[in-house]
Formats: sequence, structure tokens, C-alpha cells
Amino acid sequence: MRHGTQHADAAAAAELETVLRGGPFHAALRAAITARGLPLQRVQHHLSRHGVRVGVTSLSYWQQGARRPQRPESLRAVRALEEILQLPEESLIRLLARDGEAPGPERPAVRSYRSLMDASDVLDKLRAELGSPHDGGLHTLGLHEHVRIGARRELLGHESHHIVRAHKDGVDRFVAVHHGDPGCDPDRTTVHALENCRTGRVRRHRGTGVVAAELLFDTRLHTGDTFLFRYGFEDGTADASHEYVRGFGHAGGQYALQVRFAEGALPVRCHRFAQHSAAAPRVDRRELPLSEHHRSVHMVEPRVRSGLVGIGWDWE
Repeated sequence: MRHGTQHADAAAAAELETVLRGGPFHAALRAAITARGLPLQRVQHHLSRHGVRVGVTSLSYWQQGARRPQRPESLRAVRALEEILQLPEESLIRLLARDGEAPGPERPAVRSYRSLMDASDVLDKLRAELGSPHDGGLHTLGLHEHVRIGARRELLGHESHHIVRAHKDGVDRFVAVHHGDPGCDPDRTTVHALENCRTGRVRRHRGTGVVAAELLFDTRLHTGDTFLFRYGFEDGTADASHEYVRGFGHAGGQYALQVRFAEGALPVRCHRFAQHSAAAPRVDRRELPLSEHHRSVHMVEPRVRSGLVGIGWDWE
């Protein structure tokens, strides 16, 4: 048993050495905590002895990539963590600086891994109520989305142009999903069938802001048939929006996302990100140019992977 423990310790040390060199920050922090065998409550206790107050929830967010420490107090905590976790001086700070922009206002974890997992669980239940399997018998060939952000920085709504192919006979509907921002009122969110479909049953969940709407086709598709339809959601019930996320159950198909901002409500920077699953850390973060003239930002994925992808933005 001791030999197995030594092997596990060696593997953890090797992983830590690798991520300390290449990052990202959250992976290095998680590996360091794992290598030292400290529960987050003990890490918090050690930080308090260094005169730094950080909640266990914040530490959890940091090591999962759902939040980046950037406030002065948070950066003090990172320097203390280097000592507590027996890391080289400036090792974590260096990764923070390399992973993103220079320290500034700390971006909130608008959609934490927990909220995304909760929404995923709720969506599975709503789909079951509507009698729809996860992919509904359809594969996405192309999806173009247009998101609108209002003068209060709120998510006004989004419109989707969907191109699908049936992989079984008899498909005659699709379940469209809207995930409102924290504080939204799903009872006031409306769905509009805009082209080649009509609205069927609609299910809402107040706790997560998820709305699932049945879109009915006027034809039954055969295996291999393609179909084009367009729909939209109107929201505008939450506070400032910080990102738009789209989930894909299967790989394949092109995805284009454009976010347009109201005049006088432009963010200071935008970026694209991906997640392998709701519980996974965010990866492939890349800065995106914002067109001030058109007040918009966009991304195009020629072939999506299963998981989540989206655009995030920072306000002043």
C-alpha cells in the first residue's frame, strides 16, 4: 500500500511541476493543493494566519477556473498561497499575468461550474417532461446566433437560425433552450417561432432561469433529411450580462455567434472560451476584437466539439 501511495505522490509532484511551467493558473493551483494533500478548509485556515481572508468558495472557484483572483486582497492571497503550498516565489503570480490581462477588477463567476451543472440537470428533467431525447433525433449542421445586449447591459434576447439533419425517421420537433442570467425571471421570458416552425409546450425553471420550448415542424423528417428553422427568445429581466454560452451534445457542424451591444453600453474587452463539460474548467480562452462602429463581437467555430462554447465580456 505504501508503494502505491509513493507512486501517487510522485505522479502528483510530476503534474505540479508540469503545470507550474505551462499553466494555466487554476490548474497549477489545483495541482499544488492536491500535491500537498490539503483540504480547502485547511488552506483557508493557513491564509487567515497570514492575515488574508478568502472564502472556501472563492478558493474552489480559483482552482476550477470559474474565477480569476485579481483584486489586491486576492493577489495578496495568491502570494501567501505560494508560501503555504511550498511553491517557488512568483510562480502563481506569473501564471496569472500570462493567462490574462494585467490585474484589474475581478470578473465575477457569472456562470460557475455549479450553476451550469444545475442548469444541465434541470434541462434533462425538462426534456424528459417534453418526451425529447437529448439530441431529439437531429444533428446540427449549422447554427448561427445573434445575441442582443441592452442599454442596462442586460441580455435582451437572442435569435437562432438552425440547420439540422435527421438521423432517424419521424422527427417533427426540436427543443430550444434559453438559460437566463442570474436574477432573471423565466416566467417573463418569451419564445418566438420565427420561420418553418411553431411553438408547442414550454417549460420553465425559476431557480436556474432555464426555459425549454418545443418547436413543432409541419413535416415529419426521414433519416438523412435536412431542415432549416429560426426561433428567438426575449428576456431583458436580469441585471448586467457578462457572457453567452451555448452547449452542444455532439461534435460537428458550424457555429457562429454574434453579440451586439446597445449604444453607450460597450464592454472594455471580449474573449471566447470553451468547456468540455459543465463541471470542467474553461479552456481555449482567446481575446476577440470588438467592432466599436458596429457595436458587436463575433466568433466562428467551423466544427464544434461536444461541450460548451461562448463569448464573455468585461464591463468597466
